[in-house]
Amino acid sequence: MQEHKVGIIMNGVTGRMGTNQHLLRSIAAIMKQGGVKVGADEVIMPDPILVGRNATKLEQLCQQSGVQKFTTNLDEALADPNNIIYFDAQTTGRRADGVRKAVEAGKHVYCEKPTAVSTETALELYHLCKEAGLKNGVVQDKLWLPGIMKLKRLMQNDFFGKILSVRGEFGYWVFEGHSIPAQRPSWNYRKEDDGGIIVDMLCHWRYVLDQVFGKVKAVSCLGATHIPERIDEQGRPYKCTADDAAYATFELENGIIAQFNSSWTVRVRRDDLLTLQVDGTKGSAVAGLRECYVQHYGNTPKPVWNPDIEQPIKFFEGWAKVPEQELFDNAFKAQWELFLKHVVKDEPFPWTLYEGAKGVQLAEKGLESWAKRCWVDVPEL
Repeated sequence: MQEHKVGIIMNGVTGRMGTNQHLLRSIAAIMKQGGVKVGADEVIMPDPILVGRNATKLEQLCQQSGVQKFTTNLDEALADPNNIIYFDAQTTGRRADGVRKAVEAGKHVYCEKPTAVSTETALELYHLCKEAGLKNGVVQDKLWLPGIMKLKRLMQNDFFGKILSVRGEFGYWVFEGHSIPAQRPSWNYRKEDDGGIIVDMLCHWRYVLDQVFGKVKAVSCLGATHIPERIDEQGRPYKCTADDAAYATFELENGIIAQFNSSWTVRVRRDDLLTLQVDGTKGSAVAGLRECYVQHYGNTPKPVWNPDIEQPIKFFEGWAKVPEQELFDNAFKAQWELFLKHVVKDEPFPWTLYEGAKGVQLAEKGLESWAKRCWVDVPEL
């Protein structure tokens, strides 16, 4: 068996997403399965080194994941020629400096979103990689969620006919911390630390809309800071300076209208933490993270407005669950495997830092729309 050993610098994996999705459920899982198979007798085997500022946390993560190496010295990891990929899951404000160093050291780059704090910087990082001839990518995990994959299959089979609209509902109640500890980090709610749900989630909605439904043409967005004070990790109260909810409408180039509510101040009474409803002339579907329910034109009920009687139609009963027709892996792991194949075998990987810059651009346009209280066009980068 030919084994391609790939050194990966994993910077910032002590955070929630870095630990759970990228280290434990992606890279460690790939190692445990024997690598990424790329032929009958050929595999790619990750050889990660964990990088961060807290040596104790890094050592604990090594013990938890089975990874052998860690360091608090990024320059040391970048100097090692065996490390050919730099992965960044730091907070957004630290990302650009890490990527610039990686490019200077000649490493391929893969990183979380948002890729930068501004569109200008995000584009700069893409061009730096391109000019250096380095492969690059941005995490766009929701494209590999089972629910969204099922939507894409329905579209491939023309289930919807002409798609008219997409409605997304995302979020859950994030506890303030006064009595019940918060389940998200405090920096998320401070603008000065690059927090805010518009910056966080509109990057996601950009690639979901662009790559599944159609290119985003314009945005109208209203943000809100519904909870003015929260408690940080040290038990101290702090003022929330970033938006914790966003109400956005997107116009796509093909005429589809998309609406997304994103909120950390909402209680969930729907199928999942994220649901997407797609309505078309022939049928509709509602997808969560994993499941998808459909209603064809022929199964669509004919309600009549009458508030004086109890609703006779049981609306939930008119939907059919899409059966499991294929196996779906962890969404982050699926994209990691594609990036490893891209680096080692030069297989296609269209989810570059250019796509990451588009996400940052939409977040900026959303903030601009909120500030101006108007529709804002989203031009080509």
